[in-house]
Amino acid sequence: MGGEEVVEVVDAGEGAAADALFGQLTKPAFHEVGPRRAGWGEVQVEAGVGLQPLADLGVFVGAVVVHDQMQVQPGELAVFLGVDWAEDHHDLCLLNEQGTRLAARRIPDGLDGIAALHALVADHADDPADVVVGVETDRGLLVGALVAAGFQVFAVNPLAASRYRDRHATSRAKSDRGDAKMLADLVRTDRHNHRPVAADSDLLEAIKVLARSHQNLIWTRQRQVNQLRSTLREFYPALAAFDDLASPDALAVLAAAPTPELGRRLSTAKIRSALARAGRQRNLDRRAGEIRDALRTPQLSAPPLVEGAYGAVVAALVPVIAGLAEQITALEATLTDRFEQHPDAGLLLALPGLGHILGARVLAEFGDAPDRYADAKARRNYAGTAPITRASGTSEVVLARLARNTRLFDACYQWAFCALTASPGARAHYDAHNPGPRTAKTARRKLANKLVGILHGTLTHHTSYDEQRAWHNWLPADTELDDLAA
Repeated sequence: MGGEEVVEVVDAGEGAAADALFGQLTKPAFHEVGPRRAGWGEVQVEAGVGLQPLADLGVFVGAVVVHDQMQVQPGELAVFLGVDWAEDHHDLCLLNEQGTRLAARRIPDGLDGIAALHALVADHADDPADVVVGVETDRGLLVGALVAAGFQVFAVNPLAASRYRDRHATSRAKSDRGDAKMLADLVRTDRHNHRPVAADSDLLEAIKVLARSHQNLIWTRQRQVNQLRSTLREFYPALAAFDDLASPDALAVLAAAPTPELGRRLSTAKIRSALARAGRQRNLDRRAGEIRDALRTPQLSAPPLVEGAYGAVVAALVPVIAGLAEQITALEATLTDRFEQHPDAGLLLALPGLGHILGARVLAEFGDAPDRYADAKARRNYAGTAPITRASGTSEVVLARLARNTRLFDACYQWAFCALTASPGARAHYDAHNPGPRTAKTARRKLANKLVGILHGTLTHHTSYDEQRAWHNWLPADTELDDLAA
């Protein structure tokens, strides 16, 4: 195969190649286009053979290139590394451009494993830029080390990797070693369908860690509150006295009286003192009287032994929830401080509906790599606010996008809700898309999609938000900025 020449059919172009469509091909006419190596999914025919048969088959033929099948262009990618990662070890598979396995081994996690990986790659590639890596995660020390080494790292969604595995095997067999080869093959043939890992700034990575941890603590607290509510419903009907069990008032009273019997014994003065210690400063006497009346209202009761057991559970859950609330407040202060240090913080805070916490979440999930998103559509797709179309034959339906960054979509969805009271344009957009009782969620998702597009323009052009410019199609033509401020 060393000297065999083939003709490669690629997209239509200009010049001699485009003029020769569906004609007889000869080598001199196509040297202007230049040699290229045969790639995945490209149609090849022998030199000198006409392309009319391809046209008869309905194949769209573009420019045609004659080249040597074994010729390698300078700087072309040489080796492909698949990494199946785990907690304590990683499986590696190294392939060349023809898919031949060059090496395969298992390395431990940590410095020794990274050293072994570099030694393995160095035997087959001189330049780190010639190494393409496929791995099923975009974060962690392993990925950071691969990016820092200069490798081209592609983070492949595990679901996409699973579907790729099914393309070549139907037995449903699976192994760590096989997954490493599958990832290497994927980036060898289909890396154009995936995005390389974008290098965000260290400050952005810190904000992401804090924002996600802050949200995780809130979710953990809510799980504990739900457990507390479920427990109280079994034996403590006075639960109705508190609208929010995570509030300082509720935690203070439940800490003083974890059972209905102890609740009935609480005096107004003790309730008032508990509320004051929890931080309440206004309406102490009125609120203490309301809680006392609720606790002393005749209710059904559980047997004393069962009530005592439930009371022990409540006494254990209350300090856990209170401790989580304190840590959430502390982490929130750190997150706010880091977010304000980011150069794009001012642009995000100028957008309607975004504060420090929600703005930090949006920034953290989008990232700050300048070339991550090709356009506003790409950013909307990643956020999950843009819908998808499923069409087959005469059937066509537009659906919400379910494959998305759930943290980012949640932040954008909340952002749309907050923007309703902060922006007349956002309110007009929402009202126009919410004509009936069952269209509120769709209207809110569409508003979030619009806001993500505004955010993309703001970050791309580094210009501050302007209400009239952002919503010129949704505001009256004679609306003035002073009217918007009012």
